[in-house]
Amino acid sequence: MIVIGLTGSIGMGKSTTAAMFAEAGVPVNDADAVVHDLYRGEAVAPVGAAFPGSVRDGAVDRVELARKLKENPAKFAVLEAIVHPLVRAREQAFLGRHRAAGTEMVLLDIPLLFETGGENRVDRIVVVTCDAAIQRQRVLSRPGMTDEKFELILSRQMPDREKRERADYIVDTGHGIEAARERVSAIIADIRSRQTKHED
Repeated sequence: MIVIGLTGSIGMGKSTTAAMFAEAGVPVNDADAVVHDLYRGEAVAPVGAAFPGSVRDGAVDRVELARKLKENPAKFAVLEAIVHPLVRAREQAFLGRHRAAGTEMVLLDIPLLFETGGENRVDRIVVVTCDAAIQRQRVLSRPGMTDEKFELILSRQMPDREKRERADYIVDTGHGIEAARERVSAIIADIRSRQTKHED
């Protein structure tokens, strides 16, 4: 089974690209979606203990948690120490299910793939990118997003140029949806053909 790692900085179109792989029949494990789920489940008690006041109605209040992290960015490490092992456990369960089912290829959508050493857990890396001006425009159009918040997020992510240098494949979402979809199809076809040659 080929494990594809998908990553890209904020606003590059990673979620849209992951959806294209899913539409093409590649099962996707979305790390962000897993975190959302954990914030309503296993992560609630440990996050609540480490960040008092961040739990409301039995779930982690992401807005309040973000506010606390902004006040004390050093506590990102505390949060990651709680959340990353839980995310990894879900990822392992996903991979186990698909290996057992004989799935040809799967995709792990991991925002901080390089930053967390995730490149060692995947066979191929796809980086989603676009022009920096398009990225900024997309991100600042999000509700509640500010220049300051955008810069804080970027400061925790590897620069786009560096990610592209380490990619096996690049999807540039700055040329529209159809161009990106064609690129995804071409990537899947290339991975498949390389695997067939490898097996021969």
